[in-house]
Amino acid sequence: MIRVLIADDQEMVRAGFRMILESQDDIEVVADVADGVSAVRVARELRPDVCLLDIRMPGMDGLEVTKTLAGPGVADPLKVVVVTTFDLDEYVHAALSNGANGFLLKDAGPALLMEAVRAADRGDALVSPQITVRLLRHFATANAAAPAASTTEQLTERELDVVRAAARGLTNTEIGTELYLSLSTVKTHLAAVQAKIGARNRVEVAAWAWRTGLMAEG
Repeated sequence: MIRVLIADDQEMVRAGFRMILESQDDIEVVADVADGVSAVRVARELRPDVCLLDIRMPGMDGLEVTKTLAGPGVADPLKVVVVTTFDLDEYVHAALSNGANGFLLKDAGPALLMEAVRAADRGDALVSPQITVRLLRHFATANAAAPAASTTEQLTERELDVVRAAARGLTNTEIGTELYLSLSTVKTHLAAVQAKIGARNRVEVAAWAWRTGLMAEG
């Protein structure tokens, strides 16, 4: 059972998310709260598998909550999916830099909401399709420094194949199908890549691939 915390200042949104998620046999909503301070307190108390966080909340916004629960230096980070109305690059960048496992727009629909929760629980990451490519290209142009050739050279050819597939937004299962690899092998390659490049999750791996120019090759 995937245990979920919902944090959103709109009661109707919380009720809607709860109804959608609890319609699934494998998901349980353990709490819903209306502000960021409560989100941090309850998340630390209950240790949910996934935290769904709005950005604009009173007390502490969702980006700061994300950093507090999942950011760099957090000893035992929780898995966070940011769900917001606002499709702004700076929000997406900040959320993912602060440790979020996914970024979803509220109009994405029930199926994508459920998949984002399941992806985060698995250690995958899901970003709303309508912003994925724009986001990754943003990383490429906003960080137009010379490619980190020495770092890319540390990766094996198979690891580079997996990185490119992840940077195109494929899930672990889809990567395995495309590259004829088992799911465990895909996970092993991604874990090795994260260790070599200092990334905390697959979104950072994808961003790194675009930033270093890896996606421009071939």
